[in-house]
Amino acid sequence: MRTLRLLCSAALFAALFAVSARAQAPAGTPDATLDLATREGVATVRGAWRTSETKISEIDFRSVGADLKASGPANRTFDFAPHAEGVAFDDSQWETIDPTTLGARRSTGKLCFNWYRLSVTVPTKVGTFDPTGATLVFETVVDDYAEVWVDGVLARSLGQTGGSVVAGWNVPNRLVIGRDVKPGQKIQLAVFGINGPISAVPENYIWVRSARLDFYRPDRDALKFPAVAADLVRKDAAIDGLFARDARVEKLADGFQFAEGPVWARDGSLLFSDPNTNVIYRWSPDGKATVFRTKSGYDGADVGRLHQPGSNGLAFDPEGRLTSCEHGNRRVTRLEKDGKLTVLADRYEGKRLNSPNDLVYRSDGALYFTDPPFGLPKAHDDPAREVPYTGVYCWRDGQLKLVSNDLTGPNGLAFSPDERWFYVTNWDTRKKIIMRYEVQRDGSLKNGREFFSMNGAPGEEALDGLKIDQRGNLYASGPGGVWIISPAGKHLGTLRAPELPANLAWGDADGRGLYMTARSGLYRVRLEVAGATATRQLVGEHR
Repeated sequence: MRTLRLLCSAALFAALFAVSARAQAPAGTPDATLDLATREGVATVRGAWRTSETKISEIDFRSVGADLKASGPANRTFDFAPHAEGVAFDDSQWETIDPTTLGARRSTGKLCFNWYRLSVTVPTKVGTFDPTGATLVFETVVDDYAEVWVDGVLARSLGQTGGSVVAGWNVPNRLVIGRDVKPGQKIQLAVFGINGPISAVPENYIWVRSARLDFYRPDRDALKFPAVAADLVRKDAAIDGLFARDARVEKLADGFQFAEGPVWARDGSLLFSDPNTNVIYRWSPDGKATVFRTKSGYDGADVGRLHQPGSNGLAFDPEGRLTSCEHGNRRVTRLEKDGKLTVLADRYEGKRLNSPNDLVYRSDGALYFTDPPFGLPKAHDDPAREVPYTGVYCWRDGQLKLVSNDLTGPNGLAFSPDERWFYVTNWDTRKKIIMRYEVQRDGSLKNGREFFSMNGAPGEEALDGLKIDQRGNLYASGPGGVWIISPAGKHLGTLRAPELPANLAWGDADGRGLYMTARSGLYRVRLEVAGATATRQLVGEHR
C-alpha cells in the first residue's frame, strides 16, 4: 500500500463526507415570499438586521507538518474577528440597521469582510399562505461574494457551487434553511460578506443587493425531471412488488461520453465516472452535474493513446472514503479525508494489474474488485498485460488475495443482503452469465457456480453493472436493459430505457432510487424496495 499526496486541503475533502442537504433548494415560483430588504418583511419574521465589520490581525500559528496539519514550525499568519457564525453569538452590541439600508456600502473597503446577522421566526401566515410544513429557502446577493451560516453550520460538500458557499461574482446564494417548518420556529442566519476579487483588491465596499425568504409547499420540495420512454417487461407477477405500476424513468443529466461507476454520497449527491474523458462528475438533486475530479484515472503525458484512461467503478468504504478503480493507472486507490491518495492495489505477485473495473466493500471493510483488461488499448491482446488471467481480488488489512479467476470478463459485483453470497457478472458475448460464490470469513470465495445465464438473449451486449436490493433480488445490466432476477434465479422482468445502462447505484434518502449510468445519460427510477448496499450504508451512518 502506497500513499500519494494531492494538493488539496484536508477540510475540503472532509467536507464531502458531511451530511448536508442545504444546497439543494427547490426551484420555480414560490408559494409565498418575503423581501427581507423591507421593514414589512423583517417585521413578519420578527427579526432585526445587525451588522459588524471584521478586523484582520496577525496571529501566532504553525506551518504545515508531515501529517498535513498545523504541527510544523511556529509561524505568523492572519485571522479575522469576530467569528460570528454561532447561534449563541452575542450580537446585541452590534449596529442594528434599517432593512431598507442593506444596500448601503459598508466595511472598510479594499481587503475586507463583514457580517450580517438576522434571527428568523417562522410566521403563522405569509399573506394568505400557511407555512406549516413548508420548505424555507433563503436567497441573497452580496456584492461581491458571500458565505451563509444557518444555525451555526456552514453546510458544504466537495464540488458544491453556491448554496451556503461562494456562488460566483455577485451571484445569488440560494439554500434551504428549513424543511417541515413550524410557526414560531427560530432560525439564525449569519451572512459573511467578502469584498472581491481578493487577488485584485477593489477600491469599493460590501453591500447587500437583495435578501429574500421563499416558502414552498412540501409537495414542491423536489425538482421534477423529465420522464423518458421506457418499458418494464414483466416476466413474473413478483415484479409488481418492486416497481409501482406508474414507475417512471427520469433523465437527470446528459452530455457524457460513457457514464459509469455511480455511487451515492452521504451529502445527498451522486458521483459517477466518465472513463473516456478521465473525469468524475458530481450530480446533486438540484439537477446540476459538475466536475468533481479531473485526471481521475491517468495523468501521464501519453494519455491520448488510451481510449478509457479515467476511473470506472467508485465506492465508499465504511469510513466514508472514496475508492476508485483507475483504468489508465491500472490500480485501485482510496481518497483520504486529509487529501492524500492511497494506492491500495496496483500489482499482484509483482505483476501489474490489468485495469480494475468495478468494486464493492463488505461491511467489515474488506474490498473486492474485478480486473478485466478492458481499459487497455488492445484489451485481452494488449502487449502490456502482465497478469495471465482476469481475476476477482479481495483487499483486506493491506493484503491482496486472488479469490477467483473463473471468468474471462469479470465486471459487476455485489453481495447478498446478509453477505453470505457474492455475485459477479461476466462481460463476454460468448458467455453471458452471473456467477455466485459462498463468502468465507477470511474473504475467500468457494463453491462458485453459474447462477444465471443470458446466453439466449440476442444482441452483442454482455453483462455489466450489478446491484442487489434488500430482499436479495439482483439488478444486472445485460442485453437490452436491466434484468431483475430473484434470489432463486428466476427472471422477474427487464427494464428497458432509451440507453443501455452500464452500471447502477442505490440512492436517495430512503435508498429506493435506482440510478443508472447509461452511455451519454444519467437516469433514475424509484422502486418499492431499498437497495442492500444503501441499507447497509444508512445503518452504518447512525452507529
